[in-house]
Amino acid sequence: MLCKLAATAAALAGLGLAGPAFAAELMLGAYAHDVSFLGSAIGSGAADREKGADLELGLRSGRIEALRLIGAPQAHAFVSVNTNHTSDFVAAGLSWPVRLTHRLYLRPGLGLAYTDGKAGLPPVNAPGLTPEEIQRRLHLFQTRIDFGSRLLFEPEIALGAHLSPRWSAELSWVHISNGEVFHHGKNQGLDDAGVRVIYALGAPAP
Repeated sequence: MLCKLAATAAALAGLGLAGPAFAAELMLGAYAHDVSFLGSAIGSGAADREKGADLELGLRSGRIEALRLIGAPQAHAFVSVNTNHTSDFVAAGLSWPVRLTHRLYLRPGLGLAYTDGKAGLPPVNAPGLTPEEIQRRLHLFQTRIDFGSRLLFEPEIALGAHLSPRWSAELSWVHISNGEVFHHGKNQGLDDAGVRVIYALGAPAP
């Protein structure tokens, strides 16, 4: 699944990289992992269970003119690694920069993600469990997100500012959950909130 996501992102990025200057962007981000105030607001049911921070590294294509019927979005692909070794994930999708002012922009996006986090925690109240096994399962329930499925949706939104011709910064929110589509029942999600630094590749447009 990781290979399929990477191949999809590469194909989309290839469409965007066919453009002129600044056809691709590098992304580096630092995020609070499993933030409680966002999780509570959208009812993910697992906010603030997992700890640590997420480090994100990714690539974003130029605008894909071949997809101009849906607004010529940019393709993105990134990997997110948790400092506490809980739920890492890789994601790929599309985003649409919406200009607000000369420097400010809004960027909604949507993609797919694949996580190595928990998907199907064992029930704590199953019959015949030893006290030790009950405590083990209870600890997992209290400290890990149960995504239900490893394949997840990845909506995101960012507020960005162009700092220079090459550099931008974004306040970013990223969510992953199965949306009751890839799995029915457990739909605990992960909310990350943080900052991305963007570096535009290529030569400045003349």
